[in-house]
Amino acid sequence: MATDRTVDSSAGTGTVTTSVPARLDRLPWSRWHWMIVIGLGTVWILDGLEVTVVGNIAGRLAEEGSGLPITSAQVTGIAAALYVAGACSGALFFGWLTDRYGRKKLFIITLAVYLGATALTALSFSSWWFFACRFLTGFGIGGEYAAINSAIDELIPSKYRGRIDLIINGSFWLGAVGGSLLSIVMLDTDVFALDVGWRLTFALGVVFGLAILLVRRHVPESPRWQFIHGQGDEAEKLVSEVEEGIRAEKGAELPPPAGEITIHTRRSIGFGTIARTVFSHYRKRAVLGLSLFIGQAFLYNAITFGFGAILTTFFDVGTGSTGYYFAVIAIGNFFGPLLLGRFFDTVGRRVMISGTYILSGLLLFVTAWLFGGGHLSATTLTACWCVVLFFASAGASSAYLTVSEVFPMETRAMAIAFFYAIGTAAGGISGPLIFARLTESGVVADTVLAFQIGAGLMTLAGLVAVLLAVPAERRALEDIAVPLSAQVTTAPGDRE
Repeated sequence: MATDRTVDSSAGTGTVTTSVPARLDRLPWSRWHWMIVIGLGTVWILDGLEVTVVGNIAGRLAEEGSGLPITSAQVTGIAAALYVAGACSGALFFGWLTDRYGRKKLFIITLAVYLGATALTALSFSSWWFFACRFLTGFGIGGEYAAINSAIDELIPSKYRGRIDLIINGSFWLGAVGGSLLSIVMLDTDVFALDVGWRLTFALGVVFGLAILLVRRHVPESPRWQFIHGQGDEAEKLVSEVEEGIRAEKGAELPPPAGEITIHTRRSIGFGTIARTVFSHYRKRAVLGLSLFIGQAFLYNAITFGFGAILTTFFDVGTGSTGYYFAVIAIGNFFGPLLLGRFFDTVGRRVMISGTYILSGLLLFVTAWLFGGGHLSATTLTACWCVVLFFASAGASSAYLTVSEVFPMETRAMAIAFFYAIGTAAGGISGPLIFARLTESGVVADTVLAFQIGAGLMTLAGLVAVLLAVPAERRALEDIAVPLSAQVTTAPGDRE
């Protein structure tokens, strides 16, 4: 069978002409794509499970007899900040390895790190051990973000990339629902002893992670990464096998690819080249990425780690019941990307990104005003959060989509890692610490201020998107940002 790939006469010097990207982008949706979604997307369920469980068991860990000498503020503040710090560090470390050694190797390794750290968390015997394990758990999860987002965007056809990326990132909230409901059972002292239930919760996370590892073994390397890193034959073989399987599944021939690209193969990209590319050639996109990540990171890390504390502090909700409320807002969060995701591919990135950020920020300002005026109960506050986070979760997921598609192929994993790390360090570490201090005071005005800070940052990020968002919908990744290895006559720049 004839192939779409050709190698020019200078192939021996590392120059190759290939249609692999165009062949991947023109594929119809198939069982192979579902395998990618299931194998890679489930990591966000794990992250949601982790974050939610810790937020909901904070009160239980602080009780005498839990087996840990720790306070609720330390769990929602110090432990949460260390988890995020670990995620930032892991994103940078594993992001560099992902661009150098491939997507597949790293999304296996990072999941193994997560599994080991979570298992050790279940065995915690002191506060310092618990804190260290939370850091290492975050370290593995952070590495997952860079490896997984890179692979997803490089394997999913351009027609579906926006909605699939958003839904996968939004699946974090399926884990949050599971974590909320799981904590209700595990914190019931009629079922499990005070010092046992929370340990079993973490142990179940390990079981779930092992199941994901078994599925993930069958997810392939990114052909886009392969042909740039001198593995053109492997990329050609993989894409040909996928095409053959889809032809058999659909019972029809595939349309011809839209074009070819000529690139110089290379083994790795230095930090200097990556930094110059992101901050010199794509300065506006860098500002956009930072704005989106800082806004969503502050809001989400503050809320997910602190929502239970708000319920117990201001509405006298028992520690064993906070999971019911969190499950409700988690469902609202999941439906945001699920129902709005397709509009990011049809209406467009700029309108949807800016709209979801600004609208969620304005709605959060209204929620802060109602809370400050004493007009809310635990139920109505939860309802307000459902509405706010329906839009905010779609916006937050679009931050990952944005930084994974607007920079060149060779910098993708490091770009995701960098913006995640910097944005999350600014909003995700400070958010839980500030939020824990403000809500712990028991003063309504302090919590209103925390709401207003999150609302203000989300709104500002939305305004930045109005000006700088890139119209990347339904476009090939190589068109949005020309690969550094491509043969081009002009240097890349901020074209939009």
